[in-house]
Amino acid sequence: MSNRIYLALLAGVSLLSSGLQPTAANEAGFVTEPTVLHPDQTAARPLALPVRTASAESNMGGGFIEFLFGDGQNQGDRYRQQGAYQQQPYYQRPLLPQMDPQAMRQQDMSEPARPAFDPRFEKQTVDYSGKESPGTIVVDTPNKFLYLVQGNGKAMRYGIGVGRPGFTWSGIKQISAKKEWPDWTPPAEMLVRRPDLPRHMEGGPQNPLGARAMYLGSSLYRIHGSNEPWTIGTNVSSGCIRMRNEDVIDLYGRVNVGTRVVVI
Repeated sequence: MSNRIYLALLAGVSLLSSGLQPTAANEAGFVTEPTVLHPDQTAARPLALPVRTASAESNMGGGFIEFLFGDGQNQGDRYRQQGAYQQQPYYQRPLLPQMDPQAMRQQDMSEPARPAFDPRFEKQTVDYSGKESPGTIVVDTPNKFLYLVQGNGKAMRYGIGVGRPGFTWSGIKQISAKKEWPDWTPPAEMLVRRPDLPRHMEGGPQNPLGARAMYLGSSLYRIHGSNEPWTIGTNVSSGCIRMRNEDVIDLYGRVNVGTRVVVI
């Protein structure tokens, strides 16, 4: 018998005696395959090759990476749940995480309720019998109204917010400057009381000075708009005269620098 035939028979006997199957997978999901014995070898060292079995594919979605890092069917289910968002077309994905409707209602209820704007403070034309000449602004601090005298016994009346207790004032000023969407730099006195305030804020819808500002002489006081319309009709400011944005825009277009302002 030749050496080649002897080696072939010997390899077959070794395979049968070890019980290995060339295409069977063991419990870890690896196929074991025998190596060809050389005359100086006494035992076969099986070669372990990773394969993707049918059970692993069904549990992990068929991916090799999921197979390597998964921990069974539960892990595969978790991957599928977490991957549901990524599997959706981009244009169908929600912009924000979905929230339970009951939780959304509770969140809305936790926000402070804003009072409705009192219709008494709507802009309107009223009778005026005071002594101020047409074009003068009169600020009635106690009643929270600003009047722009028109002449012919009429005035345009606006609702305003005024200074908190201890911050009201009276006197005669002139409009020294006008600015649209003004920047806001809190004065040093205000920063002492409110060190949490920003040191400077660019003009815009979130700026507390609102859409327009009319500066009163060399003082720190202004007639200005507000992004908090529910505060009109209250004592709320640090001495400034606060108006709704739509009202301050209207007044801004009717007056000029140098306009007389009487605060009572």
